[in-house]
Amino acid sequence: MKTQPEQQYLDLMDQLLRNGDERIDRTGVGTRSTLGAMMRFDLSDGSFPVITTKKVFWKAAVKEMLWFLTGGTNIRDLLQENVRIWTDWPLAKYRKAAGSDISQESFEARILEDEAFAAEWGELGPVYGKQWRRWAGADGREYDQVAEVIATLKSNPTSRRMLFHAWNVPELPQMALHPCHMVYQFHVSSRRHDGAAQSADDRKQHLSMAIYQRSCDVMLGLPFNLVGGAALQAMVAQQVGMEVGDLVWMGGDVHLYLNHLDPAREQLSRTPRPMPKLRLKRRATSIDDYHIDDFEVEGYDPYPAIKADVAV
Repeated sequence: MKTQPEQQYLDLMDQLLRNGDERIDRTGVGTRSTLGAMMRFDLSDGSFPVITTKKVFWKAAVKEMLWFLTGGTNIRDLLQENVRIWTDWPLAKYRKAAGSDISQESFEARILEDEAFAAEWGELGPVYGKQWRRWAGADGREYDQVAEVIATLKSNPTSRRMLFHAWNVPELPQMALHPCHMVYQFHVSSRRHDGAAQSADDRKQHLSMAIYQRSCDVMLGLPFNLVGGAALQAMVAQQVGMEVGDLVWMGGDVHLYLNHLDPAREQLSRTPRPMPKLRLKRRATSIDDYHIDDFEVEGYDPYPAIKADVAV
């Protein structure tokens, strides 16, 4: 019997529960942690790696990726799309600075209503999108790493230099959160689908992608990172006229927060269901032209959501 691809995720969670090194972390919540993990998902049949053992709001994860691709760094853009996953950091900063216990709902409402307030308190600093699309070079120029990768995929698909990252050392102190999923690397291969002999000209080129994540919240962050990564891979593959291949995820400091242990045990009690399928409903004119309505996910049948708090 073929193992469900999701079992890799559950095995990692179980390993952390049983053998993770318990420690106090930056947030003060504490974690069970290990160094080094890897998962591989074959997406060539259209599979979309959305965790099924709890409900994952995959549209929010895709919207986050689309926001990264705009180069945006303010939560107002996300809130306008009803995505609240980045609010905790500016909210905590505002509460501390203002000496206020303002609710998240009131803070978000003010961000949406007051553009000047959003400019001051909704800004996250030069996080992912800024580095991906507008890396500030020492020469005074801005570098669009994503556009460069796409251009190289078209002109030199066997290059080993097709990657982008967000770990811009001089700008780290200005970021609300240091980059976690920090490196994306691409690889092109020819694959035979049915095992029959084929000429090189007949083989379809498949675009695989690796994500290196230096710090990984397995309960909350990783399901979103897999969805966002797979969405990015599908978009880039379409833009360069290739099929989707493997998604390879690699983790550095991989951890469960101590307030996620019981939610993790609940999730481990569930049996994975088949992965859904992803279809892009149209071919966008460029990597900047995708919208959430372009993504169609079929066959997603998850268990109910599991509540777990974000560690800030």
